[in-house]
Amino acid sequence: MLAAPINPSDINMIQGNYGLLPKLPAVGGNEGVGQVVAVGSSVTGVKPGDWVIPANAGLGTWRTEAVLSEEAVISIPSDLPLQSAATLSVNPCTAYRMLMDFEQLQPGDCVIQNASNSGVGQAVIQIAAALGLRTINVVRDRPDFQKLTDRLKSLGAEHVLTEEELRKPEMKNFFKDMPPPRLALNCVGGKSSTELLRHLAPGGTMVTYGGMAKQPVIASVSQLIFKDLKLRGFWLSQWKKDHSPAQFKELILTLCGLISRGQLTAPACSEVPLQDYQRALEASMQPFVSSKQILTMC
Repeated sequence: MLAAPINPSDINMIQGNYGLLPKLPAVGGNEGVGQVVAVGSSVTGVKPGDWVIPANAGLGTWRTEAVLSEEAVISIPSDLPLQSAATLSVNPCTAYRMLMDFEQLQPGDCVIQNASNSGVGQAVIQIAAALGLRTINVVRDRPDFQKLTDRLKSLGAEHVLTEEELRKPEMKNFFKDMPPPRLALNCVGGKSSTELLRHLAPGGTMVTYGGMAKQPVIASVSQLIFKDLKLRGFWLSQWKKDHSPAQFKELILTLCGLISRGQLTAPACSEVPLQDYQRALEASMQPFVSSKQILTMC
């Protein structure tokens, strides 16, 4: 292994409240990048020196070495930035599929999302920009809001708003200059998701892929009847079950192409040596953290 990030889903898995739990004893970590050191005589798909990422969750990437089957990994270009390679197989995949699979969006269409500074949120901003989509990005208010706004806009965000701003009556004027979003991406739940629904275009879809507030999604009856809004969920592990390994590899290579063209970068990262894992875990669970902790093994 070369590097592996700490994601919220990794923490959930360790806590025992994730939708997929490995048999114990287990190694933590669901994504990362490794370099092939040696292969068995019957292996044809990878060779020593190749960079590889996990084909599925639950591989256990927080370690220095692993012996795996050929089917457990996917080869990727070894000239990718290390942080991009280490964070390739979860957040960008989730962002790309949610943008592509729920609404037939065209260039100029608008997407609204909360938790916009998360790993998925940053990937959504960049992939949407590459596709010609406009984004309204909602974040919690914080002391360094302007600094965060500048960073997200540098990634391609058109608008960055706080949760409080989104609730103000003046937002009616804001949407006179923006097409109402047809797609909302919800990682928070609770009041935040209610606000996303309020601004969705009639017939639009809200996709929930996380629940950081640990509160339910509440939709009014009028939104369902008179606006015909659709509530959907997305879980990358389920998408992979419903699609072939070849389709997942195609998705990975599509994202590699965006990275190579400079249209997709890794989220803000802090590299921490594996032996300092406790410091990295503590940092990853702090509020308002926009930097993803990446364990480095080399």
